[in-house]
This record gives sequence, structure tokens and C-alpha cells, in this order.
Amino acid sequence: MGPIEPVPPVPPGLLKRHADHAHRWRQGWWSGARRCTSPNCGPRPAGMGVDLVVLHSISLPPGVYGGDAVQRLFTNRLDWSVHPSFEALRGLQVSAHFVLRRDGGAIQFVSADQRAWHAGVSQWRGREHCNDFSIGIELEGLEGATFEALQYTALTSLLQALVRRYPLREIAGHEHVAPGRKQDPGPGFDWRRLEAMPGFPAALQTPA
Repeated sequence: MGPIEPVPPVPPGLLKRHADHAHRWRQGWWSGARRCTSPNCGPRPAGMGVDLVVLHSISLPPGVYGGDAVQRLFTNRLDWSVHPSFEALRGLQVSAHFVLRRDGGAIQFVSADQRAWHAGVSQWRGREHCNDFSIGIELEGLEGATFEALQYTALTSLLQALVRRYPLREIAGHEHVAPGRKQDPGPGFDWRRLEAMPGFPAALQTPA
């Protein structure tokens, strides 16, 4: 397996400049994120609107931050022998649209115009197959643990950009669209804090 380009640290002032990228989209790719293309996606059903954000958390190995294992998983290049926990992921083909790192850096894997394979078996408000009508965002973290202030800032900036392009109405956790099967992002994610962030889109309803 070849090397994956490392993700550089977030330079000073980058998050303050996210607002400058709010309108900058090209075929579903946001200029505020580094692009790392995943094959784990496909077209959305014809005429399907995108009105939901599904929030996830991920770290590989669990609780280990800053490496390239998540990028490798989402691009089908993960070496299963590197850590015992990776064996359970063998053959899995998944990806969110975005990953927000602990330092607030954003990586985009799938065009938001496309359907990313992030939610699995899921339903929301009586509609099944949430991948069809949602955008998936992964926070680098561990379900049950807390998240960084920079991640709340980066998530708010990304949501601002998304609502300007897509008719989003709600944001929910993976735990809400797949209850009993998934628990992320878990109790460590503060929905009230997200709602109180300056610039949080008023059009988005949260589970809080």
C-alpha cells in the first residue's frame, strides 16, 4: 500500500477564513476542505433532495488521533494487520463526506452532490436509507468522549457552507438514525453547545 499524503497542521487563522469559503463549491466539493477522494459513494436517487446532516465520530485505533488510518479506511487502503481492532473492519467499504480533525482541519472524501456510504441501515422520520438524502460528517473522536472547541468551530463553518448550497433542515447523530446499532457521536457531543455557536444556521433543527 502506498503512502497517503499527511494532513498538515491547521495554520493560524485558517478557521477564521472558513467563512470566505462559504460560497465556494465546485461540483459538490467545498474549497474549505482538503480533498481525498473515496470510491465508496454513488449517485443519489433521481430527484432526491438533501435535507439531513448525519454526525458521526471515528478514531482508528479507537481513541488514537492524528494518524492516517481513517483516510486509509475511507479509501479502501487500510492495512488490517497494523492493529487488532482493524480486523473487524476487513472488507468494509464506507466513507463519510467530511472528516473534521481534532485541530479543526477538514478533509472531504465524497462530493456532497453524491451519496456517501456512511449511515448504513438507517431511517429518519419514517424514511429509510438515510444515505440517499443526507450528508455525513465524521468528527475525529471516540463515542462517549468529549470533542475539541476547534471541532465545534469547524463544524459550524461547514454547516454554514452546506446550508447555502443544500436545503438542509435537520442535523442528527448516527445514534439517532440507527438506534441500537450505533452510538456515535455519543453523550460526549454537546448539541446545546453546537446550537449556541456564533453563526450556527438557524434553519437547522438538532436533536437537543
